[in-house]
Amino acid sequence: MIRSELLAVLARENPELRMEEIEKVVGVFFDEIAQRLANGGRVELRGFGAFSTRAREARKGRNPRTGAAVAVPGKRVPYFKPGKEMRARLNAD
Repeated sequence: MIRSELLAVLARENPELRMEEIEKVVGVFFDEIAQRLANGGRVELRGFGAFSTRAREARKGRNPRTGAAVAVPGKRVPYFKPGKEMRARLNAD
């Protein structure tokens, strides 16, 4: 699902809301998650899962064009851990 599909579903399920209102709410929702993660925090949505970040260590890599060794700096990457209810829905037969 892409953002526009999410907006369409929300608009269909909430006909009393204008599309501009729905777009604003969805935008704020994603902005808040991104900001919390950028600040090193964690976002937990009960029943769905938790967003956090994990550290990647610095490492040596290779330039694919030249084959020369390059230093790849450490960084933080987003991580998602699904909740129990989400795992149960994914594995339901």
